[in-house]
Amino acid sequence: MEIVEKKIISNYKCQRIAQLKIKAPQIAKKAEPGQFVVVMVGEVGERTPLTVVDTDKSLGTITLIAQEAGLSTRLLADMEVGDSLYTLVGPLGHPTKIKNYGKVILIGGGVGIAEIYPVARALKQAGNYLISILGAKTKDLLILEEQLKEISDEFYVTTDDGSCGRGGFVTDVLNVLTAGETYDLVYAVGPLPMMKKVAELTSTFKIKTFVSLNALMVDATGMCGCCRVTVGGEVKFTCVDGPEFDAHNIDWQELQVRNKMYEKSEKHICKLKNT
Repeated sequence: MEIVEKKIISNYKCQRIAQLKIKAPQIAKKAEPGQFVVVMVGEVGERTPLTVVDTDKSLGTITLIAQEAGLSTRLLADMEVGDSLYTLVGPLGHPTKIKNYGKVILIGGGVGIAEIYPVARALKQAGNYLISILGAKTKDLLILEEQLKEISDEFYVTTDDGSCGRGGFVTDVLNVLTAGETYDLVYAVGPLPMMKKVAELTSTFKIKTFVSLNALMVDATGMCGCCRVTVGGEVKFTCVDGPEFDAHNIDWQELQVRNKMYEKSEKHICKLKNT
């Protein structure tokens, strides 16, 4: 579980984004697109779920990308090459169902871009026509732009402040695309308001839509129930039943309320760091 490579790929205000390559041969051998791992930096601390962005079976490494949000992700971003994680568990969750759907739109918002990247590569290898839409608050928070552009048949970037690509939101581009063409699948990962809006738009056009949820997790193996989400009127656990669900069946209002539980604590940590 040693860190063999580290890059800070964004350092915008209080939102460092770290890319870590970690020695984990057993996970590297089994992890598939859409799955995640849970990391602990030290003996006392949170269990943080992170998507497996890439694997190298020959070297026995996995690549993770983490955005600094609270204390645990801050400590993770502070780690250096040669340091070792206290624990690393995975791969967890169900892998993405990869097949040739046809014309697929992939939408990544913020650090969710890291989560769509392995799925995008697998879908492209399966023969899909790939349209990627990336969104971020500002240019400095865009990640994996070149990597996704290289494998996409169509590629769009939006930023809230207009500093890169089109000013506005990913849903602005999605609205234009879906108004004039037919698509077979939309796959979105990012902030909950973004995914909710995507689900509303694609529901109008009856486009099958999957989202990967980053619901709060403590145990991440189905024991605690913190990551529960209502899907199609049934209670599901994101960690063992997901992390991907049909976007049109999710109770978004309930999920948004649940995910705000630690919002004040995260802002407090960020404020302390800047003082």
